Amino acid sequence: MKTLIIILAVISVLSTEVLFAQEAIDTTDYEVDEVVISATRTEQKLIDIPFSVQRVNQSQWKSTRKMGMNDVLTNIPGLWLQPRYGNHDVRVSIRGFGTRSNTGIRGVRILLDGIPESEPDGQTRLEALDFMAISKIEVTKGNMTSLYTNAPGGVINFFTDKYFPRPFVLSDNEFGSYDLRKNGLKFGLTSNDERFMAAYSYENYNGYRQHSQEYQSRFNSIYEADLNPVSTVSIYGYYVNGLIKLPGSLTLEQFDQNYLQANPRDNSRDAKRISNKGRLGITYNTKFGKNNNNFIEITGYGTIKDLTRTAATYRIFTRYGVGSNFRYINQTKIGKQNNEFSVGGDFYYQTGPINEFNNIGGIKGDELQTLTDETISNIGLYFTEQYYIYKDYFSLLVTGRYDRVNISASDLLASYKDTSRLFDSFTPKFALNYKFTPVMSVYGSFGFGFDTPANNELDNFPFSSDNGYKLINPDLEPQKTFSYELGYKGEIINKRSDVFSRTFLELTLFDTKIDNAIIPFTVDGNVFYRNAAVVKRTGLEFGVNSDVAKGLNIKAAYTYSNFRYDSYNARSIDAEGQITEEDYSGNKEPSNPENNFSAEVSYQYIYKKNYTFFAKATVQSIGTMFVDDKNLEKYKTESYTLLGSQLGVNMNFDNFRVMGFAGLGNITNEKYVAFIQINSDRLEFYEAGIPYNFFGGINLSYVFNK
Repeated sequence: MKTLIIILAVISVLSTEVLFAQEAIDTTDYEVDEVVISATRTEQKLIDIPFSVQRVNQSQWKSTRKMGMNDVLTNIPGLWLQPRYGNHDVRVSIRGFGTRSNTGIRGVRILLDGIPESEPDGQTRLEALDFMAISKIEVTKGNMTSLYTNAPGGVINFFTDKYFPRPFVLSDNEFGSYDLRKNGLKFGLTSNDERFMAAYSYENYNGYRQHSQEYQSRFNSIYEADLNPVSTVSIYGYYVNGLIKLPGSLTLEQFDQNYLQANPRDNSRDAKRISNKGRLGITYNTKFGKNNNNFIEITGYGTIKDLTRTAATYRIFTRYGVGSNFRYINQTKIGKQNNEFSVGGDFYYQTGPINEFNNIGGIKGDELQTLTDETISNIGLYFTEQYYIYKDYFSLLVTGRYDRVNISASDLLASYKDTSRLFDSFTPKFALNYKFTPVMSVYGSFGFGFDTPANNELDNFPFSSDNGYKLINPDLEPQKTFSYELGYKGEIINKRSDVFSRTFLELTLFDTKIDNAIIPFTVDGNVFYRNAAVVKRTGLEFGVNSDVAKGLNIKAAYTYSNFRYDSYNARSIDAEGQITEEDYSGNKEPSNPENNFSAEVSYQYIYKKNYTFFAKATVQSIGTMFVDDKNLEKYKTESYTLLGSQLGVNMNFDNFRVMGFAGLGNITNEKYVAFIQINSDRLEFYEAGIPYNFFGGINLSYVFNK
């Protein structure tokens, strides 16, 4: 801690000297003083938020491969993305939260236009995200459960593209190795007080592993109208239909023999996911009061999901959901100091049946094995209070949230198994932010967290306290966290030279303690969850984004993670029911590299205003990882380094524009483990990353005159 404080102080002093030296030259507000973020459920400048927050704009990913989040959210310290099979299915982890999930996303709240993609219990799937339709992404790292349900790791908010200066039509096309084909059409209409955007894309991918094909059709749209100068209504809608085949995880022997093969069991079962889901939402907001210092927003939405999953059985899920959220913001002065108070709430209700049949090689059998109905609801209320203690420089933020999550399951064939669980808690957080200058600040925070088990994590098993009698595990409890962080963020501006003219730096130290940590374990290949440990996580995150010279930019991110079980007495159960006790205290958490580094160097050259040529080189270096709680060295993954490159051109012919690009991934064809199926009793831990590959695309657009 002392070391970090000294580092922050040195950076602040040096940065302040550079800015003061320029003050006589230029007093313009710089970029971090202009970027507005909604991380605190109010709209604030990035520099005023006492958390680690980053915004990524569409311009940073439109000319690259866009299959999954790992292709788009690059060089963000503390964010650890583990892709499966090279497609959209990515495990998302922030500061260790999320790695417990062997399928879907946990511990990180995912939003689309402020509406939760995460279900009421926190489970998230990403099929609906089409990066052609997204304009920007906000990533908030650290404990956010005082503002959002089940968000101990943070929040990622995706925003549909709706602000463009003129009407346009665009054709977006990608191609690449392993029969990657993605074609999309997008158009937008805009006037002084109305905006409309619609995007459709089709994706076909054969996959680099056996039995890993993916097919996705996505439609996203938004309509927004300004009813008057202070009131707006927005209507959002999407529909996605897709199939992804699952090759499964491999043992070490299988991985060494042929790391691109499918697990024979998953192949014979034709393991796959078929998804049909849609959502419609509407938002109304308005300002009122003296100087329009009051803001209110109300959102309502509905979802329909028809999902099929094949593994040992053939399961069909039908889910209907309705939800709403509201927020009220008041900006005023207390004495002579600025003050912002906000209160809001969220409601989400989801219900529907699950039919489970025998699986005959991926075909639904005639034998109905189970028929259940599951209902999940969440009600949450929160408040925020940010008071500026000294002018616009020093502020105190206090937030708090009460959540009530109810999960119930009914067996429609055997009603004696019906049961439910209720989880509720209040979680506060306190944070301070001090700005040395308008473009740099230090901050600190501490708070409590609350993370309920997801519905699928509550599956009961024969060795629970009721011997598996009910549908829901009676023993699994929420995990609770206490965390703090200390950080610096800001820009160093050098107007005297074209070299290092603008440099953004971020440095964060975090420390988290987790009680009743929820950890997966397997019995005969079936995954269950238990509260098994006290976890201590400490880490350091560093990021830099610098304009080195005219047209030349460097981005880099480094994360150091020391994640260990502080105390952990684990009970292991094998397929025969034999129980053994082991002490894992002091062991490292699996699937979390101690060192994670990534960087990119990009250069663009403008020729005669109509032609912009660009090039990019990337590197990602990941340290070794354990694959299970035992920390057996034999199964530990090896560190790896991935290299990539890209070339492209952007041509502007008045209204008609063309962009083309081509790139290479994993240039050295490194064999590596991209995803770990943790704590597998069958020792099937490994899922390979994509080998050497190429990708490219062409983007054709026409912009109309108003």
